[in-house]
Amino acid sequence: MFFSSVLWLLLLTAVFWAVGAYYRLNRLRLAFLQAFAGLDAHLARALAWMEEYEAAQAGAGAPVVPARDALRQAVAQCADALARARVQPLHAAAVATVAALQQSLLVLDAAWMAQAQQLPALAVPEGAMPWAQRWEQYQMHNAQAQEQLRLAAAQYNAAIAQFPAQLLAAILGFKSAQIL
Repeated sequence: MFFSSVLWLLLLTAVFWAVGAYYRLNRLRLAFLQAFAGLDAHLARALAWMEEYEAAQAGAGAPVVPARDALRQAVAQCADALARARVQPLHAAAVATVAALQQSLLVLDAAWMAQAQQLPALAVPEGAMPWAQRWEQYQMHNAQAQEQLRLAAAQYNAAIAQFPAQLLAAILGFKSAQIL
């Protein structure tokens, strides 16, 4: 009788622990996905801004220089990498996707710098920020969004690497998050 009671108590404790650990892992996974959604929304706005810049370039009759063409290609590459990363941020192929997104952001930054150096400043609509100031603001927001994603990924990865939760994560298929 005593042995049976102890066994039931241990079983109930294990079940309650598993449920609590599952909800914790799910909460951290959701925090990572929300941080990724924030970065995704920011990058989508930045890409729309880049298209607006390109339209302003074309409308102002700015010459098509190699830097402008490179910027156009960098925007397309970043949009493609973002679309692939958006599908499943925690998928097994996320390593390659995150690397492609990281690379495309570096190419976009380099293309913008080359573009800004080769062309004179475009006039901006009244009440709007100058393009260079918008770019600095984009860089600041991008760094903040990436830091939030890194922090969420680190917390999630640490949680699924802890011993008892590691077993539950393996059983339920929780995958580690890739850090941008």
